[in-house]
Amino acid sequence: MAFILLNESIPGIRSLLVAYLETGRFLTGLSQQLLRGDSSLSPAEREIIAARVSLANECKFCTFSHAEAALELLPETDKSMIDEIFHRNNDSVLSGKMQALLKLALAVQKGGQFVGQTHIDDARTSGADDKAIHDTVLIAAAFSMFNRYVDGLKTSTPDDPDVYKKIGQKLALDGYIG
Repeated sequence: MAFILLNESIPGIRSLLVAYLETGRFLTGLSQQLLRGDSSLSPAEREIIAARVSLANECKFCTFSHAEAALELLPETDKSMIDEIFHRNNDSVLSGKMQALLKLALAVQKGGQFVGQTHIDDARTSGADDKAIHDTVLIAAAFSMFNRYVDGLKTSTPDDPDVYKKIGQKLALDGYIG
């Protein structure tokens, strides 16, 4: 049961966005820009960053929702990566650029002071441009906030994997504003 009055039939952050429209519209706009706006990273890559940061923050709702969105956005040949990343904790299936960006994202997840020049240099050497580095840092920072928002108010977190599959499909198809 959530710490505040929410519609328990709406899981995770969605219940907060609906209950508090005045902040919800800004948070959905931020999510839309970060995960679907112009970027040198694909939407699937950005969803992987969001899900991986959420996993590090132990936010089940966000991890599963965004991993499923990434799964929906990936080509059929790359779908096995999601299982490797999120169930086997194996990032080596990703490109060198994505591995470097995930290391950067996980440093941000710990706190901004954990980001060092090596993270930036490794990302650049692996092919990341300034936009990818910027977007990675902002996604990691925003999702650390979103994760704390979801879990800090103890929103509904379903156990049924089909719920997350449906959320992932909707996010992949409609984005965050739709």
